[in-house]
Amino acid sequence: MRIVRALTTCALSLRHRVISTHLLRTRSFLKPYTGAPVTMAAASEDSLRQALAQKQSSIEFQGNAVRQLKSSGASKPEIEAAVQALNALKLEKSSIESQLQTAAGGSSSASRDAFRQNVVNTLERRLFYIPSFKIYRGVAGLYDYGPPGCSVKSNVLAFWRQHFVLEENMLEVDCPCVTPEVVLKASGHVEKFTDLMVKDEKTGTCYRADHLLKDYCKEKLEKDFSLSSEKAAELKHILAVLDDLSAEQLGAKIKEYGITAPDTKNPLSDPYPFNLMFQTSIGPSGVSPGYMRPETAQGIFVNFKDLYYYNGNKLPFAAAQIGQAFRNEISPRQGLLRVREFTLAEIEHFVDPLDKSHPKFSDVANLEFLMFPRDEQVSGQCAKRLQLGEAVSSGIVNNETLGYFIGRVYLFLTRLGIDKERLRFRQHLANEMAHYAADCWDAEIESSYGWIECVGIADRSAYDLRAHSEKSSVALVAQEKFSEPREVEKLVITPLKKELGLAFKGNQKMVTEALEAMEEKVAMEMKADLESKGEVEFHVCTLGKNVTIKKSMVSISKEKKKEHQRVFTPSVIEPSFGIGRIIYCLYEHSFYTRPSKGGDEQLNVFRFPPLVAPIKCTVFPLVQNQQYEEVAKLISKSLTAAGISHKIDITGTSIGKRYARTDELGVPFAITVDSTSSVTVRERDSKDQVRVSTDKVASVVREVTDGVSTWADVLKMYPLHSSETAEE
Repeated sequence: MRIVRALTTCALSLRHRVISTHLLRTRSFLKPYTGAPVTMAAASEDSLRQALAQKQSSIEFQGNAVRQLKSSGASKPEIEAAVQALNALKLEKSSIESQLQTAAGGSSSASRDAFRQNVVNTLERRLFYIPSFKIYRGVAGLYDYGPPGCSVKSNVLAFWRQHFVLEENMLEVDCPCVTPEVVLKASGHVEKFTDLMVKDEKTGTCYRADHLLKDYCKEKLEKDFSLSSEKAAELKHILAVLDDLSAEQLGAKIKEYGITAPDTKNPLSDPYPFNLMFQTSIGPSGVSPGYMRPETAQGIFVNFKDLYYYNGNKLPFAAAQIGQAFRNEISPRQGLLRVREFTLAEIEHFVDPLDKSHPKFSDVANLEFLMFPRDEQVSGQCAKRLQLGEAVSSGIVNNETLGYFIGRVYLFLTRLGIDKERLRFRQHLANEMAHYAADCWDAEIESSYGWIECVGIADRSAYDLRAHSEKSSVALVAQEKFSEPREVEKLVITPLKKELGLAFKGNQKMVTEALEAMEEKVAMEMKADLESKGEVEFHVCTLGKNVTIKKSMVSISKEKKKEHQRVFTPSVIEPSFGIGRIIYCLYEHSFYTRPSKGGDEQLNVFRFPPLVAPIKCTVFPLVQNQQYEEVAKLISKSLTAAGISHKIDITGTSIGKRYARTDELGVPFAITVDSTSSVTVRERDSKDQVRVSTDKVASVVREVTDGVSTWADVLKMYPLHSSETAEE
């Protein structure tokens, strides 16, 4: 019996030594359970998942060893040593899980949520924006801007006009929000402006299908540490191709993963398309259907002919519009980022498709910033710093005009106050782009919600003008006059009206117009098919269906002709700005906290640049004093005359509390009246103060807020004032 016990103990000790050796091997690249610093910061998520799986196996093995020791009646020291090894393995497993959470983006989720909540609470408390119809419990996706929010939005739009409309000599228009159905049929919105929706089968609550799948994948990647590397790769692939999944594929994944309604856990319906436009009728009869516009661009396209004439029949030129747009989002969320009514600022730059160079491209060619070309996305790499000129010359960006607007958008956003380290330009993948688009880039800004698309810059080719030309039968074209006549090979399409009339009767005109509007490539393909097959299926946009065209119905040929001008449909480069999204990201990028003078509380601050700050300065009498209050009122008048928004506060609250209140509104400067001849001017972020005479203070503030000078220039010109007494 003694021999058996000795052999058993020897075997168990050997097994314990094997486990301990395994522990040492794995510990070399893991955080030790004693709490020492992490030594695997550079490890990939996949290797962490593999290490976690190995560690789980070791825990199970060691757990079995402990149970065997206890059941065999091993000594107390042996059992304690085995239990200690088991606990060490569990601690190391927790360490790997922590690292995996960081690698998967989950570790900072709580801090991101806390930061966002602090920002949103401050914004709502200080009335930057609030939910609409709040006393009636609000409506999802609708928000009201309060006084400071209106000022920030007004300042952003004023700078947008300055930066784009004025500096680029654009033609600004203002078109109705209500749009006739025929316009949006031509643009494709009636048929294709949809998101896939699912319903709770019991309550009828609607959800956006791709959002449910996206949330499921992200939560599993961030929180489920038992995921294998293969399963994690599968979920990441789904996130990468989410926008390209069909209704059937999306529904299959929802069923495969057992995704249910978030609120009730009830089963969901199959996904089906839901048109995002708000429908209405124009006039009391109800026979003229219309929609609230989902974008402002169509108003510019339908006015192209008149704008081209206004511009002296010259290309290139750009038209711009700022206005409200409406999208009946299935499940609005993320505050100002996904709403049902929002402000768009859009530019349509019309250019010759044969010449997309830009005379001012050299102004932005040397800019260097984060770009995320599609090749890097497909290969799993990160965004990288590229010089814009090199990106265009190497073909990463399709053409100079597109590149020029990318550069101008970068300058616009960074001057507003967007952190350039949290701004990138991501190129659309092939599955994201419309078939007619030449190239598309999104300006994405990183926020607590992740990377948010805030500006789209797209080369839309000539699709929009051609679609409206075909639907309206009005030629939306430009001309290039030749100095000398040129001999060109011309496409000639001759519909034979007699044959078409017999075949299509009342629809003859629409079929004829569609045939005459064919592009050369389509026409030559039809000619080849007619010669080989005798007939061909042809889609007529105005009828909304295919018709059969026979060889006897149309003649297609090419003839050499002398021309004095070239007639063509211009291409369009379209930068489209989501103003609400930009403003929300600006709020997050500008927000920070700092300790109070006594260190007993954290004070909120918005570091808005003077350009966009809702109020440029405040005026405070240091104490309640009739003379100081009179000086404050005189300074207020001079600030008003200089066009500087300001706020005067003559309450008896301590000056420190008044500073804190205005810092929370993002006011960059505070004028404190502490004498009748001079005042102090305090800068928000540094809290530095200078002394300036009362008759010069308005001009000093105006120069800094207008960007003529900087605060550093002011510090050189005026004596620094000790702020300790005032802060106290």
